Amino acid sequence: MDTIASLFSFITTPVSWVIVQFHSVYGKIFGPDTGWAWGLSIVSLVILIRICLIPLFVKQIKATRAMQTLQPEMKKIQERYKNDKQRQSEEMMKLYKESGTNPLSSCLPILAQSPFFFALYHVLNGIASNQTIGVINESLLASAQKAHIFGAPLAAKFTDGSAKVEALGASLTDVRVVTAIMIVLMSASQFYTQRQLMTKNVDTTVKTPFMQQQKMLMYVFPVMFAVFGINFPVGVLVYWLTTNVWTMGQQMYVIRNNPTPGSKAQAAYLERLTHHVTHHGKTRRRSEKTIIKAIVAKGRDRNEFERGFINALTKSGLVAQADGTVVKGEAQAATLTEDGVATTAAAKRQQPKRQTKAQRQSGGTKAAGDSPSDSSDSSDPSEKTTSLEKSDEPQDAKPAAQQPQKGGSNGRSRAQSGQRKGGPQRPKSPSKK
Repeated sequence: MDTIASLFSFITTPVSWVIVQFHSVYGKIFGPDTGWAWGLSIVSLVILIRICLIPLFVKQIKATRAMQTLQPEMKKIQERYKNDKQRQSEEMMKLYKESGTNPLSSCLPILAQSPFFFALYHVLNGIASNQTIGVINESLLASAQKAHIFGAPLAAKFTDGSAKVEALGASLTDVRVVTAIMIVLMSASQFYTQRQLMTKNVDTTVKTPFMQQQKMLMYVFPVMFAVFGINFPVGVLVYWLTTNVWTMGQQMYVIRNNPTPGSKAQAAYLERLTHHVTHHGKTRRRSEKTIIKAIVAKGRDRNEFERGFINALTKSGLVAQADGTVVKGEAQAATLTEDGVATTAAAKRQQPKRQTKAQRQSGGTKAAGDSPSDSSDSSDPSEKTTSLEKSDEPQDAKPAAQQPQKGGSNGRSRAQSGQRKGGPQRPKSPSKK
């Protein structure tokens, strides 16, 4: 560990200086030799580091989303070149380059914290060894050795012997109990952080090796923290427990306000967004507009939660625009396709009613969709006369022999035996003579 600490010795002085500055503030409130002053100084160091790492955290989220999007393509490459590992790696790197994705981006916050972690470990180890380090002089060293958190010195470890613990002014039982509780809390917070990521913020419609890997890490990381935690000083346990709690809260905020498409978190978010937008009739925050803009741009590629959101807006008389805003529309004149795309329904063309033979001969043909009252209320009598003359003209031109004759019990017209009904007669066939 001395070799590793020496590699990060360049950052030991800045870390110790930040701790001393916070200690000077908290020391005026709680006392310079108290565990609260030194413990809160370490907590403040964590918060300061995590605030500076927020841009890297944003890149981590984007990288994780991009990796989830590429999982189907990565699975195809693995199946296609399962017997050629070199070609598989080349195709993977080509896919990363084309999509602009870096797999290491998801590890940036952890990698960026590593120097501060080892620097803090080196500082606390120097306090336990009664050695000045960085800007911590002899007076500050004596004050840090007196500081106890719930009876456990900052530099004490779970694996320390009774002689070393007594030299720090504490009992072995207190150190073991405090460190064990902190290790359990540290592992539990890590497990819950990974679990909420897997259960709420993962697209459940796609089953990929990435999901299996994340599920395995959900159980591996807490075990690793428990194993290595017994060798961490109490101050380092405070540092790591604080950063785990920060990560858990930060991830809960991201899952609630910017969930992964297709996940349970997105379904809950869109339900809240639907209630908010339909109640106020508009979007207020930029994040809401960004989400709606992305949903509208997907078109037919929307998932079931996004289609339900568009349907709910349409039923409420609202229409989502391409810029992420929401405007009022006519819900009665809008119909929805199966993929949730709102389309305006055109007026159906009305088919004309079927008329009887008597109506066609009398020239009483009406426009399709006109009621009888509309035709009877016409104010121009010349139009009626013209229509009657046109309809009667073909009937007057017919010869009397071709006029239908009424007769018989059924009142139907019959042609004479051996003759056709109207028109010139066909000559008899010579074969029938």
